[in-house]
Amino acid sequence: MNLSTLATGESLPMSHVAVQGRTRNAVWASKALAAAAHCWFLIAALGLWIFAGYVALFYVGSALRGDFEAWNQVLPRGYTPGDTLGNLAVGIHLLLALAIIAGGPLQLIPWIRVRFALFHRINGRVFLVGSCLASLAGLYLVWVRGGPSGGLMNHLGITLDAILILAFSALTIRYAMLRKITIHRRWALRLFLVVNAVWFFRIGIMFWLFVHQAPVGFDPQSFTGPFLNVMAFAQTLLPLAILELYLRAQDTDSVIAKLAMSAGLLVVTAVMAVGIFAATMGMWLPFMEIG
Repeated sequence: MNLSTLATGESLPMSHVAVQGRTRNAVWASKALAAAAHCWFLIAALGLWIFAGYVALFYVGSALRGDFEAWNQVLPRGYTPGDTLGNLAVGIHLLLALAIIAGGPLQLIPWIRVRFALFHRINGRVFLVGSCLASLAGLYLVWVRGGPSGGLMNHLGITLDAILILAFSALTIRYAMLRKITIHRRWALRLFLVVNAVWFFRIGIMFWLFVHQAPVGFDPQSFTGPFLNVMAFAQTLLPLAILELYLRAQDTDSVIAKLAMSAGLLVVTAVMAVGIFAATMGMWLPFMEIG
C-alpha cells in the first residue's frame, strides 16, 4: 500500500483486501487457540494443586502423626508392618509426587520463567530428578512389592508411563543443554503430561462415574475391567495425543485447524473440570482433614 492510494481515496485492489482479511482471521484464530490453551492450563493447575493439598494433608499429615496405617484407607498396601523397604519406597514416592505435582505447573508460567529465572531452573531440576526417582519407585512398587491393584494391564500402563518419564526427562535435559529452547519446552510439556498421568487417571475415572453414576465397565472391588484396561494407557497416551494436535495447530497457517483445536481444547477442559470436581468431592476432600 502506498501513500497516494490513501490520499486519493482510491479503492484497494481486491487481492489486498483478501490478504488483509486472511491475516486478521489468522491472528484471531491464533488468539483463540492461545486463550483455549490458557483456559486448559488454569483448570489443570487448580486441579493439580487440589490433588497436592490432598497428598500433603492426608499422606504427609498421617505420617507426621505416626499413623502410617491410615494410608491403607485409600492406597492398597500403602503401609505394611515389617516391610521397611517397601514402606520407604511408598513414602519416597509420595513425597516426590507432592513436590512435582505442586511445582510442575509453576514451570509452565511464562511470567515466573522470565522474572524468576533462578527459581525456574531450580524448580525444573527438582521436577526432573523427582519425576525420575518417583517413576523408579513406582516400578519397584508395581513389579517387586506387588501393588497397586488393577491387574496386569494396569501394571503395564504404569510401566509405559515410567519409561516415557525417563525418556522425556533425558530429551528435556538434552535440548536445554544444547540451548534449543523451543524444542526443550516442547519436550518439557510432554514430560509434564506423562508425569501427571496418575492425576489424569483419577479425574478420568471420576468423570466416568459422574456421567454413569455407577462403575460401568469395571469391578470396583478387584479394580479390574475393560474400562480400566483402556484407562491404564489412555492416562498417558491421550493427553500426549491432544498435545501433539495442539502443537500442530499452533504451527500451521490454517485458520480452520486453529479454530477446531480451540473448540476441542475447550471440550477437553470442560470434561477435565467435571472430573476434577467429582474427584475433589468424592476422593480428596473427605480425607483432607487437618489435625
